[in-house]
Amino acid sequence: MASLLAPPASTRGILPPRRPAPRAAQTPRAGRSCYRFRTDDDGVVDVAVAAGEGGGYTVGVEVPPLPGAPRRGGGLVLRPAGSAEAVPLDGACPAAELSFRAAPAPFSLSFLLTDGEGAEIRTHRSTPFCVPVGVGPGSPAPLGLSLSEGGAANFALYSRSAKGVVLCLYGRCGGGGGKPALEIELDPYVNRTGHVWHVSLESVEGYGSYGFRCGLFGMGHPLLDPYAKLIGDLVAANPLHVKGVTAPSMSCLGSLAIPPSYNWGRDKRPCLPLEKLVVYRANVALFTKDKSSGLPDNVAGTFSGVTAKIEHFRSLGVNAVLLEPVFQFDQVKGPYFPYHFFSPMDSYGGEGSSASAITAMKDMVKAMHRNGIEVLLEVVFTHTAEGEADGQMISISGIDNSSYYIADEIAGCKSGILNCNSPVTQNLILDSLRHWVIDFHVDGFCFINAPFLVRGPRGEYLSRPPLLESIAFDPVLSKTKIIADPWSPLGISNVQFPFPHWKRWAEMNTRFSIDVRNFLKGEALISDLATRLCGSGDLFSNRGPAFSFNYVSRNSGLTLVDLVSFSNGDLASESSWNCGEEGPSEDSVVLQKRLRQIRNFIFILFVSLGIPILNMGDECGHSSAGSTSYKDRVPLNWKALKTSFVKEVTGFISFLAALRSRRGDIFQRREFLKLENISWHGNNLSEPRWEDPTSKFLCMHIIAENDVNTPELTKGDLYICFNANEESASATLPAPAEGSVWLRLVDTSLALPGFFTAESNLKVHQVLGYSSYEVKAHSCVLFESKRDLPQFL
Repeated sequence: MASLLAPPASTRGILPPRRPAPRAAQTPRAGRSCYRFRTDDDGVVDVAVAAGEGGGYTVGVEVPPLPGAPRRGGGLVLRPAGSAEAVPLDGACPAAELSFRAAPAPFSLSFLLTDGEGAEIRTHRSTPFCVPVGVGPGSPAPLGLSLSEGGAANFALYSRSAKGVVLCLYGRCGGGGGKPALEIELDPYVNRTGHVWHVSLESVEGYGSYGFRCGLFGMGHPLLDPYAKLIGDLVAANPLHVKGVTAPSMSCLGSLAIPPSYNWGRDKRPCLPLEKLVVYRANVALFTKDKSSGLPDNVAGTFSGVTAKIEHFRSLGVNAVLLEPVFQFDQVKGPYFPYHFFSPMDSYGGEGSSASAITAMKDMVKAMHRNGIEVLLEVVFTHTAEGEADGQMISISGIDNSSYYIADEIAGCKSGILNCNSPVTQNLILDSLRHWVIDFHVDGFCFINAPFLVRGPRGEYLSRPPLLESIAFDPVLSKTKIIADPWSPLGISNVQFPFPHWKRWAEMNTRFSIDVRNFLKGEALISDLATRLCGSGDLFSNRGPAFSFNYVSRNSGLTLVDLVSFSNGDLASESSWNCGEEGPSEDSVVLQKRLRQIRNFIFILFVSLGIPILNMGDECGHSSAGSTSYKDRVPLNWKALKTSFVKEVTGFISFLAALRSRRGDIFQRREFLKLENISWHGNNLSEPRWEDPTSKFLCMHIIAENDVNTPELTKGDLYICFNANEESASATLPAPAEGSVWLRLVDTSLALPGFFTAESNLKVHQVLGYSSYEVKAHSCVLFESKRDLPQFL
């Protein structure tokens, strides 16, 4: 009866059984769903929906007599909404059966009943009776949307606090003024297992996206499925008012499309040892967004743009790229405020869609792996773009705020903090991480705001956080690189602190940046510098230097060129030094000093034990005009790469990366150098003045551990000098091994091309043992001992 196909309508009239007795009759069996309605005259109406033969459906409607219910005479009639037809209900227990021939499902059947006198009988809410057709109870696992090859769909959503859940389906074109094409209210007796709400649909053909309304009787705007793999349309929603703040009037939906298939071919992860990494941190959009990148508009600022610049990474000697967060994020707050954990940002795809972003990201990872480069992701799991501070409800904040978030506000924090160590949030995070490893072949993760990962449900610190331990020993995640970063995008001051690691977790070394900056500024003890050069044993004594990720600049503070150009009172926490003039300068003395300091920063970064991290733009004088605000960063200017200054810096970085690889016996170690293989000196081989705050000169002698199997290229000792004084200092080189000479490889005070040296031009840089070498003000020098010199000429 085609006329009984009513327009899509809400199913909010569906109620669970009023008492336990009839519950067995309501339990769905294969191909059958049963519903009981309470009427506005305190009676009941039972409706059963079953799959018919040949792909159609049968809907049975029955009005059973109940004790105490009003006695109705004959003449009950069923009237479908929007139709003039009438179907009589016959028998002592009035009933009728409706058949639909191969009707497209799911859809809603809405109807009214009238008695013999023509009076309408409605639900207890005075609404028409409405039942979904082509809808089953579903399964509680896996969470999210599961699509079968036959076109059936299963939806599962965790919400402990929701009193009701409504699945909202929207048309393919997202029309209807933001109104769903079909709403299916889930029955807590049929569609809930524990705290998981679930429902299955025989088909979602004709629908494009979906969301969930959560709350009492499903009130509120549609919310994004936390486990959606593909993001759909934005739809209009009624503004919410929370604590005097109006929330956004748009909702993000999950897509009902099948995620694009991808052929990984013979993709092979580089699986580089931790100690061999040279890392480059980049923002996907800002890396190539500028027109100077020379890329088409649909490529610039996307994953494809990053792919197009792989040769740049190779030229620097980089073998790992650390991308700033790529999850779906709030475009006003920035990438460190995500609202979803399972899909990349739409704008990072060439077409601006979720599907194009997925494909472009996989293409990027595949191309990186083909060039021996690993892909690491910064991830934020401690907070979201949602939260009570501004009333936003996009996904989990509206679905189950009390389960996912820490209830009590944390001092100084304006954002909602996720309860990372609760079972439900922990599972969400682990599922997300596995998704990126398995589906996107990602090689590792850097966890931003790491101190908050060790907090308990009341914000207290846990000695053994279950989330961190689970990540460390997860069969999938334990094979990746996992890095904790104490930096917080929430404006909360975080410092290095004892982090539970199980000898699996590496860490961003904040102390390295602070101590190196202070030394080159002339304000640190030389003992602090020595500790950082040797791999920060005070922080990583139980793990080794390979677990220390070192940096001198990062995206949240001054860029490298700004570190040597700005130092006003507002930048005291940056430990920067403007080299004599604030801001841009045309003074040749100031500019020369700044260039030397840039060389020194890069040099110390690469000769220190641990993993060096270059920040995007460090290699090409990228500036934010002295601003430390993340929002003030600008796209990379690729024209700068053609300047002599940048060619010099990039060449120096490439040289140092090659040096680290060639002398991996010293610079690429999982264990610390032996004490007997290091000696320290001041001026002219004197003892260093470790605790003298006026001492700004230090020499480090590293004695190579040689045996009969050691290659000739790695047998030499190293002698490294660091001078942060305003005047020159004298370094006396110790006697090299018999038959060897000292060769100067780096002197940051010299002009290009002589300040660093390749092996093919070593003869002119020989220095005899016990000879004195003048280390100029604000400079660093590196010597390497070589034996049998002619073979290197």
